[in-house]
Amino acid sequence: MNWEIPTLIANHWSLAVGLNTLLLAIAFIVPKKLLTIKGYLHAWVLGVIVWGSLGWRGYAVVMFYFLFGSGVTRIGMKQKEAEGIAEKRSGQRGPENVWGSALTATICALLTLFVDSAWQSLLLLGYVASFSTKLSDTTASEVGKAYGKSTFLITTLKPVPRGTEGAISLEGTLAGIVGSLLIAVLAWGLGMIDVSGIGLCAIAAFIATNIESLIGATLQNQWDWLTNEVVNGINTFIGAAIAIFLGILIK
Repeated sequence: MNWEIPTLIANHWSLAVGLNTLLLAIAFIVPKKLLTIKGYLHAWVLGVIVWGSLGWRGYAVVMFYFLFGSGVTRIGMKQKEAEGIAEKRSGQRGPENVWGSALTATICALLTLFVDSAWQSLLLLGYVASFSTKLSDTTASEVGKAYGKSTFLITTLKPVPRGTEGAISLEGTLAGIVGSLLIAVLAWGLGMIDVSGIGLCAIAAFIATNIESLIGATLQNQWDWLTNEVVNGINTFIGAAIAIFLGILIK
């Protein structure tokens, strides 16, 4: 029996565990915390799965989302806190935020281990699109809350205060488009998607982010279980599904 392949697989997953354990230890030492303690532990699980499934390229995408998204959350933090529209815990993310943002991507990553190359490429597109969608949403929301001169409810286009669920602004919308493109271009540069995938991710992110605003304006206040994190999970799933559907159509 040839033990070379099982050994390589074991070494690959061992590297995933070791790298994420090292990063977790560093994160606990660094004074400025981006996640809660439980958030870091759940991020460790996420990181191991992503590296084990997709290697360093997939890991680079999720790390870019995490670092850029955390930075965007802190834009205008003092002003947003004064207005009562800032993220809770001064932007620190917990387990619910980790999986609300990355559950869809994690499923896409794991599924690549069990399908042929054609479906692998589509699942990679879905993986990237889910993070493009989430970064689009985060960037649009945080920039809109900090710099949006005029915000409107997406269902009526009537002016509403910044931070209102379902509110949109020109500044936030443009920032969201840029955010979605940043991750898509990074993934293209890493060879995870082709050049057409950049456009597909941007389209999927734009549609999904606006659907999320509709959910926020119409349904979110009606059910207690429909939290921001659940809506984020729905949002990223829609973004990934749209990108995969469009990918099937053009291939």
